[in-house]
Amino acid sequence: MRGPAELYALLNDLQIPFEYHEHPPVATVEEAMKYWAPIESGHCKNIFFRNHKGDRHYLVILYYDFHLNIKELEQKLHQGKLSFASDRRLMQYLGVTPGSVSPFGLINDHTHHVHLFIDRSLLNHERLSFHPNTNTASLIIPREGLFKFLSHTGHSWEFF
Repeated sequence: MRGPAELYALLNDLQIPFEYHEHPPVATVEEAMKYWAPIESGHCKNIFFRNHKGDRHYLVILYYDFHLNIKELEQKLHQGKLSFASDRRLMQYLGVTPGSVSPFGLINDHTHHVHLFIDRSLLNHERLSFHPNTNTASLIIPREGLFKFLSHTGHSWEFF
């Protein structure tokens, strides 16, 4: 299986069932849709932001068809001006490269620096899909599995 063995071991230890799907590298939701089409799941897009000062970082988990308007998102999240975090910050805090952003990257954030914002509409889906820290596969987990995983990592999160 593609992605870090540590992730799969953790999912098994936490008894979070998952369905594994390999596919060619996909950097965008649009590219992924042709591989996701037969999979019944709430497909997610994950975006890594930093605040204006660069001292706070946020992982925003959205339903895949959410049309992102950063100014509107800033108003919803109440965190001031946001910008996309650099590739260096993405690697530093989540241990992933662009196109592979996923809440599973939180296993690499041992200082709990990253705060999550989760699109409330994801609660409408029994299963959610995320990359296993590589954009060449997708994991489908139960919605409750995401929250069990976040509880284990100890990261702060909130709905928007």
